[in-house]
Amino acid sequence: MSALRRLPRPRPFVCRQCIRHQHVLARGERPAARWADEEPDPVIRQAQWEEHAGQVRAGMHQSMLSVLEERGFVKDVAGGRQTLDWLLTEKRIGAYVGVDPTAPSLHVGHLLPLMALYWMYLHGYYTVSLLGGGTVQIGDPSGRTTARSRQGEDVQSMNVESIQRQLDKLWTNVKCLGIKYQYSPLISRKQDILNNRRWLSQLSAVELMRDLGSGMRLGAMLSRDSVKLRMESGEGMAISEFSYPLFQAYDWWSMYRNQGVQLQIGGSDQYGNIIAGMGAVSHMRKIHRMDNGAEGDEDPSVATYGLTTPLLTTASGEKFGKSAGNAVWLDRQMMSSFDLYQYFLRTADADVERYLKLFTFLPLDEIGLLMNRQNQDPSKRNAQHILAREIVELAHGAADAKKAEAAHKDAFGQGAHTFSLFSLRNAIARDEGDTNEPKEHMKEEKELFEYKKAYAASSTAQPTTTTLPERPRHDKSDVVTLPLSMLQAGSFPHVLHAAGLASSKSEASRLIAKKGAYVIVPNSGPPDNPTALKWATIEPGKDFNPYHYLVDWEALVLRAGKSKIQICRIIKDEVGEEKTEEGQ
Repeated sequence: MSALRRLPRPRPFVCRQCIRHQHVLARGERPAARWADEEPDPVIRQAQWEEHAGQVRAGMHQSMLSVLEERGFVKDVAGGRQTLDWLLTEKRIGAYVGVDPTAPSLHVGHLLPLMALYWMYLHGYYTVSLLGGGTVQIGDPSGRTTARSRQGEDVQSMNVESIQRQLDKLWTNVKCLGIKYQYSPLISRKQDILNNRRWLSQLSAVELMRDLGSGMRLGAMLSRDSVKLRMESGEGMAISEFSYPLFQAYDWWSMYRNQGVQLQIGGSDQYGNIIAGMGAVSHMRKIHRMDNGAEGDEDPSVATYGLTTPLLTTASGEKFGKSAGNAVWLDRQMMSSFDLYQYFLRTADADVERYLKLFTFLPLDEIGLLMNRQNQDPSKRNAQHILAREIVELAHGAADAKKAEAAHKDAFGQGAHTFSLFSLRNAIARDEGDTNEPKEHMKEEKELFEYKKAYAASSTAQPTTTTLPERPRHDKSDVVTLPLSMLQAGSFPHVLHAAGLASSKSEASRLIAKKGAYVIVPNSGPPDNPTALKWATIEPGKDFNPYHYLVDWEALVLRAGKSKIQICRIIKDEVGEEKTEEGQ
């Protein structure tokens, strides 16, 4: 920390923004509203930051690092915890999180490092979401025992396009949540979404090896866990995968030089890549003579740092973000708002407080009050409802969060053993009048939509082919359309599979045998509440005919387990054929 003591403290100052604000009030004028992504005069911006730093040093505000630590985002700090804490207080540095688009959607596991980045954005730091349009062509070997399957160019381009849109949507929702939770409109905020293909496509192999390669040591790269694991298993590792840290390090160097990015945030499996990147940026600074001839310890005010988030598991030890072996997608076309809401509503009481800290912008004191109410009556699951609503609002927006919450109340408001007829009719009406599917003349949009639906329906949820997956059986997020001819005696396993409640007919048969599959019985509501339809357990054998359970002669409502519900709209086969012909 000797380097820290050599740095002078900022001189006392008077904040010009505060003076200007006071003059406006004195004239009786209303100050102009401003929030997010509006850069004020650099002098004013620096004055604001120095004022905030003084308040942190005086103990009036928490430091940025302590905020992240208190909410559970910090596992390891590369470069020194005390030094990074000092830097985040004294300087408005840039920070980034990288995402390689190996799938058409992010999943909830991606949210942890992104949420840390969002918190930094709300506190005024320059933040970058880096889309790995270039590095995805190589494949990150971190945490993998086998090489990634090579993806076709059409698949890669659709993944990049889809993730780009999703990042845009997430940032829009973060800004809305910042306004909702009344973060100061006077703080200067700036964020970017960058694609590393922009600079990697212009980078020559000679330049990479001459400059960056000369600073990367073979021993350090061989000692990385991902390399040792593959070598010890006999699987081996391709040169392209082995060189992945070079390209990720070049990303950081490019953003450090051009955008002032000094901090990388990533999952715990990225620690090795982050360390390699820090060394690479330091090496490139010397090559480009950006060290001002300094000797000895690197100046901490211009050095790079890393922060890793913990590997998140549930209280029972399961990896967070997996549902029946498949990722919980954030894309609305791959997982509906209702299903995303239901997933987080099932959060165990032992996990809900931790998830509220990590995945929402609720202040900690509000979380404390919420948990006190929760502990008084856990059966109401108030904390889980708020967690579910907040995450849907972050991923899909406030309107969809309200709809998902209302849909849950419709479906379960009359008890876990009944289903609302009003909810069913509303879902069918929405399905007939509105859909997430693009208009048929928008060919590229339709291809992307179909690809995402097929990917979500895949049992492995992993990219294993070089071409597009088979077209899915249905194109709706909330309602599945099935042909009337499918409803035959003994066809419930086929129907459950087609509805997406089982990955195969055999799995559906096992679900039925275990008495874990249910269907709504038409006209089963009691006389005093006829719209509260009852569930019946689907029995094995050919005597059970799905046709006998049609509600309003057009809908079948199925359930797997306690809360995985699917509404099926049944149409005549000739209608389905006409729609297929129109879509071609």
